[in-house]
Amino acid sequence: MQIAQVFQNTGSRTLEARLLFPLPEDAAIDRLTLIVDGKELPGRLMKKAEARRIYESIVRRQQDPALLEYMGQGLFQTRVFPIPPGARRRVEIRYSQLLKKDNGLVDLHLPTGTVKHSHRPIDTLNISVRIDSSSPIKTVFSPSHDVDIKRPDDHHAHGKLTLKNVFSPDDLRMFYGTKDGLVGMNLVSYRPDPKQDGYFLLLASPEVKLKKAKAVPKTVVFVIDRSGSMNGKKIEQAREALKYLVGRLGPRDTFNIVAYDTQVESFRPELQRVNDRSQKAALGFVDGLFAGGSTNIAGALTTALGMLVDKKRPNYVLFLTDGLPTVGERNEVQIAANARKANRVGARMYSFGVGFDVNSRLLDRLSRDHRGQSVYVRPNEDIEVQISKLYDRIGAPLLTKLAVNFEFDKAVRAGDPQPITRAYPRELTDLFRGEQLIWVGRYRKSGRVKVTLTGENGGDRRSFSFATSLADRSRDESHGFVEKLWALRRIGEIIDELDLNGTNQELVDELVRLSIAHGVMTPYTSFLADEDVNLAARDNTNRARVTATRKLAQASGESGFVQRRIKGRLQKASSVPAGGGGGGFAAGRFGNSGSDPTADRAVAGGSPHVVRPTVRNIGQKSFFLKERLWRDSTVTAEQEKRAIRITQYSRQYFDLAAAHRGTLAKYLAFNGPVLVNLDGKTYRIESPAGK
Repeated sequence: MQIAQVFQNTGSRTLEARLLFPLPEDAAIDRLTLIVDGKELPGRLMKKAEARRIYESIVRRQQDPALLEYMGQGLFQTRVFPIPPGARRRVEIRYSQLLKKDNGLVDLHLPTGTVKHSHRPIDTLNISVRIDSSSPIKTVFSPSHDVDIKRPDDHHAHGKLTLKNVFSPDDLRMFYGTKDGLVGMNLVSYRPDPKQDGYFLLLASPEVKLKKAKAVPKTVVFVIDRSGSMNGKKIEQAREALKYLVGRLGPRDTFNIVAYDTQVESFRPELQRVNDRSQKAALGFVDGLFAGGSTNIAGALTTALGMLVDKKRPNYVLFLTDGLPTVGERNEVQIAANARKANRVGARMYSFGVGFDVNSRLLDRLSRDHRGQSVYVRPNEDIEVQISKLYDRIGAPLLTKLAVNFEFDKAVRAGDPQPITRAYPRELTDLFRGEQLIWVGRYRKSGRVKVTLTGENGGDRRSFSFATSLADRSRDESHGFVEKLWALRRIGEIIDELDLNGTNQELVDELVRLSIAHGVMTPYTSFLADEDVNLAARDNTNRARVTATRKLAQASGESGFVQRRIKGRLQKASSVPAGGGGGGFAAGRFGNSGSDPTADRAVAGGSPHVVRPTVRNIGQKSFFLKERLWRDSTVTAEQEKRAIRITQYSRQYFDLAAAHRGTLAKYLAFNGPVLVNLDGKTYRIESPAGK
């Protein structure tokens, strides 16, 4: 590991600096070097007891508990080094660490949240991770951040993360797994309460250089809107995107192009095989597309789907529109029903909504019916970039018609409830080269299990299995991110059900319950973050139901666009905060990870929903700021009455923080009073007198 930080003295006097660096939990450090401006300085590794004393001293002296989350870990400390006025010092820490391996996954934990006690944000935080392995790398996954991962070959992986202007970056977690063969799989489980269903995360990744798999021929029909509203820059970008897509087709693929306005026109009456002649002709057809006329969505979709006749190969429809249906069938439910009837081969549909005028609910209905996804492009975004980005992911199918089976050592008896439930995505699509299947769900039955992934590759049925286990009870929260990830996707699915099938009180109740438990604020539950809202109030679900009914009725316009984009991001969520201090899903955000499922603000009455710092997610808990008190969402009114009162920075306070090897410390890292359930007891942490 190599970590570099630059410190600058902006004052007029020389500063004496001492660097403290928390060591990763359970780290086995075999070499550590400190370099200041090219000169190696001695440092000292401290044991946890001495580290705790130093942490307590800093926290008490600065009246800032931010460093508490590292209680129970080791510490590296340097001797004093000077920084003259106006000067900078570049500090490098280099160390080797033996990483833990669990369930076939190597776990990297990098303490990047050490600056949470700073009063100013970090301008730029750059993290680069290089993985070199003698065995083929399959799984590479970060549950804490949206890391840009590149896979040049099967033995190397590069991860890059850049965060700008961040106050409270979460610690970085990354996993990778190795396995010989076409597909590698890993399973992570988490069950904090053995009386409740557990949570699992299944990762499946194909090899990068496909040596053992056939190149799967596919059929793609591009459906492009050329109505009058596409005039100008939109149609120009759409033409360039189409040219790019046609150029990316493989020699064994078949394709066609359907362009529509008032009328529907096809490039050719039937599907075309890809060759130089057909591609050149298609490019000429694309150059001749000009905008004008109305929008016949129903006719375009039934024409495109009617061309697909071969069930043996994967079929894809890429559908682009920037407006509402104005010609032909205009009822969204009937349009969707006609499309389902016309799709005789199980084609996947990927819908692109351009601008705010689209019927976003119709696009989501189409994508769900045909096991694809919707992509929403803002008016100022480049259509070509968004379309080519998606096609780069789905252009090379490796396995189609996926299915996953769990076979337990102890057979499931007839009549017993299904051991695996509520798994998302609800419908598995295809596994593409360079992509990774991330499948989350809940389990009722624990113990040893054989997991099998099946799919078709070039007409051949392929099967991949591995043996693992589902935890009966988790010893700690190290895999707690699995529950958070499941909750995000479940919330996305609930919103989708409410959107497409109408209001359901049971689903609204669950939406409110999950929003409170996991601190995920949606456009329909954002009121829970208001300081004057009682989380236990009975009318919260009624308020959420009324809000959801009103907002989801908006099928088009900016509000409809934003709501479906938020919903889609929740359904496809792949990372959650690692824990830490001020990060988290505050008012629906993903902290500072860059993976913000609700980065678009929900619009109501023309006013954007404003995110306020009244919700914090730390570890497995969510805290809401109510009446100047941070409240653990699990604390009941009766528990609050019996709460044990402890003064911040007292000996009791630090002893509580250090309990269970410091695992409770992160729940006390607040500047101010907090009400929290810890280890079966309720505590009210009060500010010191005079604070």
